[in-house]
Amino acid sequence: MSQTPLKSLIKPDIQKFIQEHEYADERALVLSHEIIEDVEASLIAQQISGRRKAKDKLPLFYNTPNIIYPPSINFEQCSSEITAKFKSGLVSSGKKFADLTGGFGIDSFFFSKNFEESHYVEPNEELFHIVKHNHSLLGAHHIQYHNISAEEFFSSNSTNFDLIFIDPSRRSTGNRKFFKLSDCTPNVIKLQDMLFSRTECLIIKASPLLDLQQGLKELRFVENISVVSIENECKELLFICRKKFDKEASIETINILTDGQIDSFSFQFSEEQQAVAKFSDPLLYLYEPNASILKAGAFKTVGTRFQLNKIHPSTHLYTSNDLLRGFPGRIFQIESIVKPDLKILKQYFPDGKANITTRNYPLSPQQLKLKTKLKDGGEKFLIGFSGKNQKFLVAANRVK
Repeated sequence: MSQTPLKSLIKPDIQKFIQEHEYADERALVLSHEIIEDVEASLIAQQISGRRKAKDKLPLFYNTPNIIYPPSINFEQCSSEITAKFKSGLVSSGKKFADLTGGFGIDSFFFSKNFEESHYVEPNEELFHIVKHNHSLLGAHHIQYHNISAEEFFSSNSTNFDLIFIDPSRRSTGNRKFFKLSDCTPNVIKLQDMLFSRTECLIIKASPLLDLQQGLKELRFVENISVVSIENECKELLFICRKKFDKEASIETINILTDGQIDSFSFQFSEEQQAVAKFSDPLLYLYEPNASILKAGAFKTVGTRFQLNKIHPSTHLYTSNDLLRGFPGRIFQIESIVKPDLKILKQYFPDGKANITTRNYPLSPQQLKLKTKLKDGGEKFLIGFSGKNQKFLVAANRVK
């Protein structure tokens, strides 16, 4: 997006139209209009879509007048406001910061609050102009902007930074998704020597699908890996690297809840390897670790740390007769072990509704729903899982 369309989009009449049509079907809008107020309808549709998504993902941007949104692919790839704020809290304040993969500028904006001087680097000219405009509206006047690649940025100056942040693009020109760091752009694996010649601290954001052990093999000086989820959905992996760090990395699992609370759990892979799980059939309470713990692979450690019995080596559910409210995940109180029989289930689910979930169970939640004829909803849970010696189906109430 050049400066000309950008200036057209911030005209009062256009901004009013975007706000008034926030919930309109933007595809129908493009089909019925080619031009709206001398602006291409496709550009306005892009703004309507972006504004609608920003309401939850980027409330600060949503509530700031005249913010311009990028194409949907760039919006999807950007950090949410919640995760950007979390990342910016990982480091103390300093003098100089650089975001080498600026994108839509969300991480750049929140990190910049901690530094006297910040640098936003982005080769995409359209994104570059959009972000510069938005940051100005948000009062971030101490950011320097560079419309070049990360490699060009480093070859054109000799500045040292207190922190460098990089979020390599995980899509090819054909929109194919990549997960390995060596396949992403820029290739952070090859850039490590150059990066550590300019900084003592490097934060790399990676796909939540990346294998943590693979990341540890490919990256140098990894001090900590943060596995970040929002409301039990894994969003991103953060590798925090400090130059010359030569000890074992710690793994921090983070689950950020809607009310601002954070469930966290830390461990090291050596602890997981040495942990010995104890097993039993389900007792009074059933514990389900959050998505970050499961992604990190703390399958034995989380049980031994909380003195819980594991249900099965591959089920990743835990149980005890004691209620441990500090457990980082969901907790259920088992009402009864049941059978998938409508007559039996009716006494536990009199309204015919249940929240159905399964782990390591022969039937999927959808198949179990069809078999039991229960509808989605209600307050109670029907949980199917495998124990060491048999399959279980339980009626349960959520405690946490």
